[in-house]
Amino acid sequence: MPMRTECKNFESRSYPNGDTVRKCNLDLAPDAPWRCPENCPSYERRLADVAWTHGSLVVSPTPPEPSGLDDGSAAALLDEAEDILNAVGADIRAEVEAERAAKPSLFKRLFGRKR
Repeated sequence: MPMRTECKNFESRSYPNGDTVRKCNLDLAPDAPWRCPENCPSYERRLADVAWTHGSLVVSPTPPEPSGLDDGSAAALLDEAEDILNAVGADIRAEVEAERAAKPSLFKRLFGRKR
């Protein structure tokens, strides 16, 4: 089943460089952005969309399906990539926060007390 763009948990966001993110906000679609699970227990039609018809500007077209989608290898690869990002995420955040703490903000540099 393709991504259910009318589901309240579906999100599509386009960026100025042309990239588009199509995802399930509950992370229940392992084959996103191509497919939702066949009988997703969290599918719920958006209340504002019940009787609406959308134009083509609302949701970008779905990218072509990669090979390996049917055998689960694409989902496994995406899960592995997510695990890698989750593993280094805390370290990267700590590095950024340490850099910010070491360098005073522009506001503090302009209006901070001189000692």
